[in-house]
Amino acid sequence: MTVLILTSEEDVTADMVVLRLGEAGVPVVRLDPADLTNGVALSGEYVRGACRGHLSVGGRLVSMGGLRSVWVRRPGDAAARAAQPSAWLTEEASQALYGMLRTTDARWMNHPDAARRARHKPWQLHLAQGSGLAVPATLITTFPQAAREFAERFPDLVVKPVSGAHPQEPPRAVPTSRVAPDTDFSAVAFGPTLLQRRITKRADIRLTVVGDTLLAARKPADPDAHPDDVDVRFAPSVSPWLPAEVPPRVAEGVRRYMRGAELAYGALDFAEDADGIWWFLECNQSGQFGFVEMDTGQPIAATIAKWLAADGDPDGRCAQGDRSAGS
Repeated sequence: MTVLILTSEEDVTADMVVLRLGEAGVPVVRLDPADLTNGVALSGEYVRGACRGHLSVGGRLVSMGGLRSVWVRRPGDAAARAAQPSAWLTEEASQALYGMLRTTDARWMNHPDAARRARHKPWQLHLAQGSGLAVPATLITTFPQAAREFAERFPDLVVKPVSGAHPQEPPRAVPTSRVAPDTDFSAVAFGPTLLQRRITKRADIRLTVVGDTLLAARKPADPDAHPDDVDVRFAPSVSPWLPAEVPPRVAEGVRRYMRGAELAYGALDFAEDADGIWWFLECNQSGQFGFVEMDTGQPIAATIAKWLAADGDPDGRCAQGDRSAGS
């Protein structure tokens, strides 16, 4: 049976997993939904209680009933590269592709519904709290007075985007920044603002979760770093990522979080304080892992490939008879 990977052509992180699947002899089909009607075709039939679907990618015909798993990595917008792209065509193509894939017995990493929900930062923070993870005091508001009062209670704050990357093309990462002590917060009224108590950290933690496997990496903070260098993605780096043990209480909370989020994969960021407490910052349901594997040697790509290649309990709705058509 075949592993389907939905991602962009230039996704080198996905390349690492494709290589591992190839070494294991597992058939792989990789496509970008942006290429629908322009190199990628699909068809689905629903007759007499049975559903049968096929994908054509680069001339290769694949039965949807023969899909073992689907990895939704970093797909483009459906039909974005069609001969005559439009918002209407994108919606039609997206409904067709993901609707058909939902009828298969394939395992998802991650299911589109769970992935879409998991992107919401307020929901993440609430789930992390309920899972027993330490969460820094946080306020999301458009009330300037609420922001001022929060800053009085927690004088050392950072501000970060609620949604993540800025939606330009290509997407631009928006760094977490320290809030100046004399900020008056009037501009909060013009858009939701996320304020969070700054954790004085001795290390950054990236915890990659694949199924039941937890792979943690730790980057010690530079003791001479400027206090305003709060975002590990943009701060000067003097230390590589190193493998780390996950404290049992954190591991238990993370597994509860992943079950609650219904995610098979997640890249969780924590800040470790001077007392060794891991403070939950966020979970990226399709986060990068290549830089961690390169520094630590942790077999993240191989672990993902193993999960995608494994047999699991089917969760599809398609007629069982269609599974025999697998490629």
